Amino acid sequence: MPANELALLSNAEIDIEGRMPWSSNATYLVNLSCSDEVVGQAIYKPIRGERPLWDFEPGLHRRELAAYRLSEAMGIDLVPATVIREGPLGEGSLQWFVNVDHQQHYFTIFEQHAHLHPQLRQVAVFDLIANNTDRKSGHVLIDDHDHLWGIDHGLCFGADFKLRTVVWEFGGEEIPRELVDAAARIAQTVPLDIATLLSDEEVTAMQERAQWIVDHHCFPVDQSGRRYPWPLV
Repeated sequence: MPANELALLSNAEIDIEGRMPWSSNATYLVNLSCSDEVVGQAIYKPIRGERPLWDFEPGLHRRELAAYRLSEAMGIDLVPATVIREGPLGEGSLQWFVNVDHQQHYFTIFEQHAHLHPQLRQVAVFDLIANNTDRKSGHVLIDDHDHLWGIDHGLCFGADFKLRTVVWEFGGEEIPRELVDAAARIAQTVPLDIATLLSDEEVTAMQERAQWIVDHHCFPVDQSGRRYPWPLV
């Protein structure tokens, strides 16, 4: 990715290329242009295209931005660069579009790319801290450089613990020290640029989840067998 993707997301002209298939909310692939030249693409999720949910307040685009900032605060570079800005359909999140192999997803990556398991462990810790309720297999992507990306984080950060993820293969293992240290930083202080996107209750709950990692330093095990999203992919 170019080093200035945040600047491009914030300032480039936005032109809708088309709607992304199979998305429950309005989600668009857009072209980013400067001086009539396309300089990149992004995923645009306007607030007006959200379906009402009983367990999340309107404004899921703010959670997309919070997820990016949490990834940065943890130092794991998991979530593509994301901003909030006005677009053709009003305010929404704008996330840099990463070119990936769409034949690959969490299950194939886990089975075929053992050398990427450290990055999958990062996904597991991130999801626990973010309280991701919708980590489908297709929300873990791999690019040409064997870098893993996590997408679609609108259903994160709820105050009530509702973790639903496909990433359970590491259950019971010790969490690597660098990820425990990352959790400790969040447990101590949630960065202000994340906290302002969430409610006080959600911020406190995030710190409690991060502290659980510090106290137990092992990946959780799903004893119920019910903490999976649907569909899985």
